[in-house]
Amino acid sequence: MRNVLIMGAGGRDFHNFNVAYRDNPNRNVVAFTAAQIPGIDDRVYPAALAGPRYPDGIPIRPEHELTALIRDLQVDEVVFAYSDLSYAQVMEKAAIVQAAGASFVLLGPADTMVRSVKPVVAVVAGRTGCGKSQTSRAVARLLREAGLSVVLVRHPMPYGDLEAMRVQRFETLADIDAAHPTIEEREEYEVPVREGLVMYAGVDYEAILRQAEAEADVVLWDGGNNDFSFFAPDLTITVVDPLRPGHELGYHPGEVNVRMADVVVVNKVDSAPPEAVAQVLANVHRANPRATVVRAASPVVLAGEGSLVGRKVLVVEDGPTITHGGMPFGAGTVAAHHAGAVEFVDPRPVAVGTLADTYARYPHIGPVLPAMGYGEQQIADLDATIRASGCDVVVNGSPFSLSRLCDPGVPIRDVTYTLAEVGTPTLADVLSPWIERWRP
Repeated sequence: MRNVLIMGAGGRDFHNFNVAYRDNPNRNVVAFTAAQIPGIDDRVYPAALAGPRYPDGIPIRPEHELTALIRDLQVDEVVFAYSDLSYAQVMEKAAIVQAAGASFVLLGPADTMVRSVKPVVAVVAGRTGCGKSQTSRAVARLLREAGLSVVLVRHPMPYGDLEAMRVQRFETLADIDAAHPTIEEREEYEVPVREGLVMYAGVDYEAILRQAEAEADVVLWDGGNNDFSFFAPDLTITVVDPLRPGHELGYHPGEVNVRMADVVVVNKVDSAPPEAVAQVLANVHRANPRATVVRAASPVVLAGEGSLVGRKVLVVEDGPTITHGGMPFGAGTVAAHHAGAVEFVDPRPVAVGTLADTYARYPHIGPVLPAMGYGEQQIADLDATIRASGCDVVVNGSPFSLSRLCDPGVPIRDVTYTLAEVGTPTLADVLSPWIERWRP
């Protein structure tokens, strides 16, 4: 029997436990640690999910307690189970663990992927913010147009009541509202549901898969945070971002996704410098020469009438993309520039509460407001920061509808963005032989 601690961020950590440790008589999981997402530590993984070997559940502690936990709980192995970290950051974690005397473990696909009785398409990425979600939606449209029923399963974001979130199914916006989601969850759930897709998410992904595959011809895995799929895929599509050239081979586990890909979508070729696109293409070919490469643009559309010339514009951007995703700005800024914006309001000097903490933690963020909303307090701080900024229009580059959560007293203009393939092959070309194989 060896004592195990799982380092996570509320997602991959629970999945790894469920499939590799819950029923393993040779391993005793003594704790989880939590990072990246505020407010998800100091909880307990409940006994109802942990199983009969853990009648009291499993404590979840802040990652900064890692060294003390290894010592006090006599930990033999630490399993690293979250994503979107550079190799230097991952090895720093390994050094901390090994200096405390424990082994550092990375579980791979064979130990963690659940097999489905239905075809599975996995859409994953090299980094957070590459354009994976819009690619997932494009794949879903093509499969549905071919007459296949599709259910989309999203990478977990279990930041609330874990037992209540075991299996979540979303078919309407009312279903989403009833789950009391965070802003990050809304960013991922609202657009696909508006497009008529049934979505699943939660904590227990084997149970989720069994329910999802019962109502689908094809299960579409919508990976998050550049993690690899929880389900064994028939086809893997990996999205990479030439606005961050080199990152596709420098982040964990994004490079795993690049090397495992059947198809690599090089997105944002319309906005990245040609030399950056060339660098990414060369890196992809070197790492995975068998992969089919699809080039794509990511055009943005700003809702509402009129230009932004002469307006004081505050840009709200997708939270994960510009926090641990490392981008100083996102689609909202691009759309605002296209609409003639010149005067951008910098929210950083007036950021309130948890938003001020976010800027301190991620100093690379530019003069934009990250759509942080992991709880009611963060949503209130977001609203208060917008009000304090003195702007006269908000450009919302986050995928969810900001106006459904707050009314800052100024117009909110939402940005939408889609995938637009450039040249050939296209996703339709790639999917065509698979569709013929999967038709009922």
